[in-house]
Amino acid sequence: MTDLTGAVWHKSSYSGAEGDCVEVADNLPDLVAVRDSKDPYGPVLAFAPGPWRQFVRGVRRGSEL
Repeated sequence: MTDLTGAVWHKSSYSGAEGDCVEVADNLPDLVAVRDSKDPYGPVLAFAPGPWRQFVRGVRRGSEL
């Protein structure tokens, strides 16, 4: 289990106005955490920083996953 005690969460700029919000904590060492803002105590996805940066670059370019 990953310790997220020091996580600083912020909403993604890609979140929708209807409440479809994703929050990201990228201040943790060797970890980027992602969660649903409507369920802050729910599950969290954890990524290594490198793959997360590749994913974000692909989204910005409009790449299909």
